[in-house]
Amino acid sequence: MPKSDEPLFGCHVLVSRAKKQAGALTSLLKELGSQVIEIPFIEIHKPPSYKPLDLVLSNLATYDWLILTSVNGVEVLFERMAKRKLDPSALAHLKIAAIGPATKNAIEEHGLAVRVTPKKYVAESVVASLDRRVKGKRVLLVRAKVARDVIPRELRKARATVDVIEAYETVVPKSSEQRLRAVLAGKRKPHAITFTSSSTVKNFISLLGVRGARAALKKTSPHHGIHSASIGPVTSATLREYGLPVDIEAKTFDIPGLVAAIVAYKKNIR
Repeated sequence: MPKSDEPLFGCHVLVSRAKKQAGALTSLLKELGSQVIEIPFIEIHKPPSYKPLDLVLSNLATYDWLILTSVNGVEVLFERMAKRKLDPSALAHLKIAAIGPATKNAIEEHGLAVRVTPKKYVAESVVASLDRRVKGKRVLLVRAKVARDVIPRELRKARATVDVIEAYETVVPKSSEQRLRAVLAGKRKPHAITFTSSSTVKNFISLLGVRGARAALKKTSPHHGIHSASIGPVTSATLREYGLPVDIEAKTFDIPGLVAAIVAYKKNIR
């Protein structure tokens, strides 16, 4: 039961992450006294075919670097390796880069070392960390079907050979539209909606339409209404691209950073 002295007491937060991934964010928010509403804006689906991934798994010895940009990508990679009876040690010769600490931890759970984790957990920082190391090297990038092309484009400019493998795809959950509209029309509207990727923003638009999304985040005064809580500058840029406000932005681009930003915002408006 939330206590009145907890930093997020009385604060209702809508968590929009995929159901499988919502746990860490939900737990942190609840520990700080928040009431949490989980409505996923994303579902993780299998790709149309695993053939491209299976093919590169048969040719791992030809690569120098492996880049993983999400926990989902890590899970799919090792699931396919297990399916093909490949031990994680088959990746031991590769230099591995992870886009953030959660991805890094997921890789290390399989007994592998991560060579590079950028200070800022965005594609541009991955490129900055690698561009001088990959000239003439073969790079395997495992990611979602719909993702920005910053990493492959920039690493190719740095004269790396980059193979992009789409290990999974993200889709809009059909069941979420009715639930989201009901919550937004109800008496107890959330004080904040979390956006943890550009995909969550785009799917929010898909669920409500541009007008509906703008209306949902429109405020009668600066601190009264539903606030957008962004995990970082890339997600914030996507919000602004659709004419949506960025009310809260994490200073460190991960789940603890997002929660800290929500706490700081609530503290400042008391």
